[in-house]
Amino acid sequence: MSFKLFFQAVQARTYPRIAWLFRSNSWMIQETVLPVLAVSAFAYAYRAMEAPAAYTGFLVLGAAMTTFWLNVLWGMGAQLYWERDSGNLELYVMSPAPMTAILTGMAIGGMITTVIRATAITVAGVFLFDVPINPSSWWLLVLGFVVTLAALYGLGMLFASLFLLWGREAWHLVSLLQEPVYLLSGTNFPVSILPRAVALFASAIPLTLGMDAMRQVLFRTTGLFEVWIELSVLGGLAVAFFFAACWGLRYLERRAREEGKLTVRWQ
Repeated sequence: MSFKLFFQAVQARTYPRIAWLFRSNSWMIQETVLPVLAVSAFAYAYRAMEAPAAYTGFLVLGAAMTTFWLNVLWGMGAQLYWERDSGNLELYVMSPAPMTAILTGMAIGGMITTVIRATAITVAGVFLFDVPINPSSWWLLVLGFVVTLAALYGLGMLFASLFLLWGREAWHLVSLLQEPVYLLSGTNFPVSILPRAVALFASAIPLTLGMDAMRQVLFRTTGLFEVWIELSVLGGLAVAFFFAACWGLRYLERRAREEGKLTVRWQ
């Protein structure tokens, strides 16, 4: 495989997602204003109960990181399923570029656009609710954020192959993995208050460990595990998800070429 071809395919699939951000300004308003309104409801509830100020920070961070999870589900997991219905999947399979390069480009493009949305939500939340920002280490915070995104989008690449293989069941899976994950990842509360068995089960979700590690660094609170343990697990998950996604994509490509059924609509 040519590295030049790989990076050209990555660039080709990254560009449309970045260009879309600047050509659809109305979506930018919807993706930033509405999540801030949702955060406001919980923030005022916490203030009414005189909860610690860090809890409002938990809300803001949860709202920002939730945008990445939605992008992983809809922008990555269901993407190849949509591409099949639109007729583009046949072109991906027949092209000399590897499917991993195509999905990597989708991941990078989605990651960049979602970072902009998450930043807007975070800045608005910090200024509106006076969230205390005093991380114990900026480098550790950045490392936690990067490793969390690597694990999340590795999982998104794996979802893309699985959802395409399962067909229309992908819609049910996306819905199943949306709301329950908000609870298991502790989007609006510290995940450490969950029962220990439930919290350990939720640790398999990269969003759970990522937010818990960043909250420990940002607000100097206790979490499920030590920060370095959570970051190590996230790094292992990122590698495992990536190689599992590569295997799944190779299987789908082989099935498409040998059986000719993968790219047929409604199969």
